[in-house]
Amino acid sequence: MPVPKQRKTKSRRNQRRSHHALKKLVLTKCPKCGYPILPHTICLNCGTYKGREFIDIFKKMSKRERKKKQKELSEQEAEKSKSAAAQGLSLEELSKNK
Repeated sequence: MPVPKQRKTKSRRNQRRSHHALKKLVLTKCPKCGYPILPHTICLNCGTYKGREFIDIFKKMSKRERKKKQKELSEQEAEKSKSAAAQGLSLEELSKNK
């Protein structure tokens, strides 16, 4: 059976193992619901990817859970529209609001 001719140094061993370190998990926010997700994956919270719905998340839920989830999503969309409206008001719209 083959046996190594020379012992591997600590330096060589550690250089080989340099790629074994754990890397930090990178998360992005879902553009629709804001839930943290891995890049290039479907959001499990709202079932969308790149603005299109791929998973009907309401199918698997009971009626009570479905109502609760729909209410949460509608509230989140309302908050987004309010913040977008507040940022994008023109001078005419500002004068109408007062």
